[in-house]
Amino acid sequence: MLDIVAKRYWYFLLSLIIIIPGTISLLTLGLKLGTDFTGGSEITFSIPQANQSRALSDLLTPYHVNYVQPVISRSCPTDCQYLARTKNITPAEYATIKTLSRQRFGGKGATQQSTVSGTIAAALTQQAIIAVVVAAIAILLYISFAFRQSPHPFRFGTAAVVAMLHDVLVVLGIFSILGALANVEVDAPFVTAMLTIIGFSVHDTIVIFDRIRENLGRRTGEPFETIVNHSILQSFVRSINTSFTVVLSLLAVFLFTGQAIRFFVLAMLIGIISGTYSSIFNASQILVVWENHEVRKLLHRGGGSSAAKAAVL
Repeated sequence: MLDIVAKRYWYFLLSLIIIIPGTISLLTLGLKLGTDFTGGSEITFSIPQANQSRALSDLLTPYHVNYVQPVISRSCPTDCQYLARTKNITPAEYATIKTLSRQRFGGKGATQQSTVSGTIAAALTQQAIIAVVVAAIAILLYISFAFRQSPHPFRFGTAAVVAMLHDVLVVLGIFSILGALANVEVDAPFVTAMLTIIGFSVHDTIVIFDRIRENLGRRTGEPFETIVNHSILQSFVRSINTSFTVVLSLLAVFLFTGQAIRFFVLAMLIGIISGTYSSIFNASQILVVWENHEVRKLLHRGGGSSAAKAAVL
């Protein structure tokens, strides 16, 4: 039988290799925030030409364009609608954009401008942080309650939250690096993606934890480590198949969708892959480490070695 649990520290090491660079980037550079968080302007264009998103993006480059998205309309190509998001622009700048767009593309050009203020953006940032914290606390309490019949139910809730934070850090770290290297910004849909990733990660983790709970009652007398390994193998194929179908769907959307939701889908892709990994190779392994008191033994071993060296000296 394949012994997945025996290699648990290799899985932890792989997670650290992925998380540490992203965390360093996150702490030093942060995330490149889009206009949903910093404030900005949305401009609607009416142009008698299709497939002009790239050309409009070039036109708006001096105004720090975030994206240009075509709006589905039956009137296209005689009257195509586009939605662009830029930094905050003044009325004079909007008038210039309106003139330039009419000259270059014809038609009505820029037809409407709306502004997301910095106050609204700050409130959105605060609500996003609160949402993640509340979700973590709720997950910890719910899983601890749901597994109350199992030994040490709080451990199940804590392990699930740690795996969830692993996935959050992976996505945030990668987007911090992408923001520095490729100017990728995060916006309001990114928060939606993060909450969806949290839900998926916990869902996948609970499936394996539930199998562990069932096997604890059926396979009494066996070592906890063996029971966890058997439970993972029972759930492994189901978890991989479920995640693989989701990844295929997201990949199709990522390759063939518009720019407006491309990075939302990318965050989902990274999160789903990370969530599947953490559910199988991190959350369950944390239970084993905790049950075997391995951290305490490691600390005692380190303390004993230091004492022995001191005695020799």
